Amino acid sequence: MSDIENIWHKYHQKLLSFIKQRTNNDIADDILQDVFIKIYTQINSLKDEKKLESWLFQITRNTIIDYYRSKVITEDLPDWLEEKSSKVEAEIHKELTSCLEPMIKILPDKYKKAIQLSEIEGKTQKDVAKIESISLSGAKSRIQRGRKLLKDVLNQCCQIELNHNNQVISYENKDKKCKFC
Repeated sequence: MSDIENIWHKYHQKLLSFIKQRTNNDIADDILQDVFIKIYTQINSLKDEKKLESWLFQITRNTIIDYYRSKVITEDLPDWLEEKSSKVEAEIHKELTSCLEPMIKILPDKYKKAIQLSEIEGKTQKDVAKIESISLSGAKSRIQRGRKLLKDVLNQCCQIELNHNNQVISYENKDKKCKFC
């Protein structure tokens, strides 16, 4: 019996149950087949056989996620797939916001005003253009340049880690003497 057959006999029922808990039963068998295709094509990438079971479940989870991403969503995603903001993420957001305010103040006036209006006060680019008495393209330019300048200042001070949605998930001060954080 080959390795894949052994894996099938030992894990297919566990993986199928795992899939059924997270999807409709109608598609569980199809997803399981996709999982075993991935296992078959990627088995050589498994470096530590002690981690086989966690590797199998990670492939299964990723295949389920791929299924939900690939279909046209007409219903809400399951709760376990949705990313929820944790207390840690909320704390990171609060801390970074307190750092950003003094950083915005050091920007050149035209960028400071554009960032203040768009990012802090939540004004649209069109509103910024009216308030600043400039064209819409001028407002867009100022906001984009202001964001870049702000990002540069932030990156000088902190190492930022983003998730796949470009949301901050962690940060670390590069310089303990940073005057902003």
